[in-house]
Amino acid sequence: MPPNTSHDMSSTNAQTAQFRQRDPAAAPRLLLALTFLLLLWPGLHYSELDLSVLFDSDSSSAMGALLGNAWPPAHDQAFLELLWHSTLETLAIAIAGIALALPVALLAALLATRALSRAALHQNGSPALAGRLLRWPLRALLILLRSVPEIVWALLLVRAVGLGPSAGVLAIAISYSGMLGKVFMEIFESVDQRPARALVGAGAPRLMAFLYGILPNAAAEMLSYTVYRWECALRASVVMGFVGAGGLGQQLELSLRMFAGDEVLTILLVFLLLVLLADQLSRLLRKRLV
Repeated sequence: MPPNTSHDMSSTNAQTAQFRQRDPAAAPRLLLALTFLLLLWPGLHYSELDLSVLFDSDSSSAMGALLGNAWPPAHDQAFLELLWHSTLETLAIAIAGIALALPVALLAALLATRALSRAALHQNGSPALAGRLLRWPLRALLILLRSVPEIVWALLLVRAVGLGPSAGVLAIAISYSGMLGKVFMEIFESVDQRPARALVGAGAPRLMAFLYGILPNAAAEMLSYTVYRWECALRASVVMGFVGAGGLGQQLELSLRMFAGDEVLTILLVFLLLVLLADQLSRLLRKRLV
């Protein structure tokens, strides 16, 4: 073999080995990083983010005044009794809101899902016009309910029903019925449809096909998402307290307004404990029931 040919083959093999060692995902990752940087600058510009304000003398003095009397945490009996009542109110808002949202979400998901349509169960590929006319408005309603944040619903409902936990309960129920209904609908459509089709083929009505063919396969995922949403409702109930919807958030807003750092620290510690307990409860439910 001529020496030039041997040299060319070794050079080709080296280039092939170098090509194989190159990361095939390098180009997509570089493109993703460049896209992120291109989106970051307009986001920082239009959000008017200015980190220097954190080191401004007025801001530093205000934070210093709040943190200066934060230790020890407030622990007098009158404040702890008030805090206990606010904690129970926060728990009640989250539980009642989810309890009201669940039946609405389940009913809307049953009516809006395509998994229970005759076209899907019989696999004939021709959905009825009446079914589509029913599903489209329901899906639009679910979009409307979940597109408005719960704090906005709370702001509107405070004007309607007045200050207190009732506005928070209704805000969570309205917003979370849209979220739960949308996810339940997608779960029904993503599980294995063959058991339901077999039941319908054997002459069972569609409701029985759902109860025995779809729901058993979807129950674990539905429970997991419902528990997660309950944790979110617990946090949302605190945030909604800032607009007068009761609970720990309302007490926290009052303490912040009075620059009572010791009360703020106590409320934050209670809220941290509440979130930890909710997390442990959700783990227990998933372990036992899922």
